[in-house]
Amino acid sequence: MHRLEPYHLWLGHAGDLAGVRAIIDGGICAVVDLALNEPSPQLPRDMVYCRIPLVDGTGNDPWILLSAIRTTASFLKLSVPTLVCCSAGLSRGPAIVAAALSTVIRKTPEDCLRLVSGSVSHDVSPGFWNEVVGVCHSLHEQSPVE
Repeated sequence: MHRLEPYHLWLGHAGDLAGVRAIIDGGICAVVDLALNEPSPQLPRDMVYCRIPLVDGTGNDPWILLSAIRTTASFLKLSVPTLVCCSAGLSRGPAIVAAALSTVIRKTPEDCLRLVSGSVSHDVSPGFWNEVVGVCHSLHEQSPVE
């Protein structure tokens, strides 16, 4: 798990979900699990767990991508300590976190992906990124600048 400073946001992979003690000790209160191909983890019952299964490539329904972005952005806005993870922690997690940051701090998804990549390694699938950016741009068009 790697914290994305200065936010209450961590990026991780499926293996991090097996280390429940590290999650609890890190003060994490919510998990956004984006891995379609991983089993559901055994987390404490009082922890918020959102499983939004995404394909690491093309073919994701826009409403699922929108749900992942909005859920992550909501936790980010509320400063809820949140772990966002996918299988390897290299594609879906960084892309969704970048899109969520984009909606919250009002920067482009590309700028936010650069911000995220300064903290963690990433290898975002180009097809997946194009889908995420498309949904992210539609979110920016729908919501007024605050």
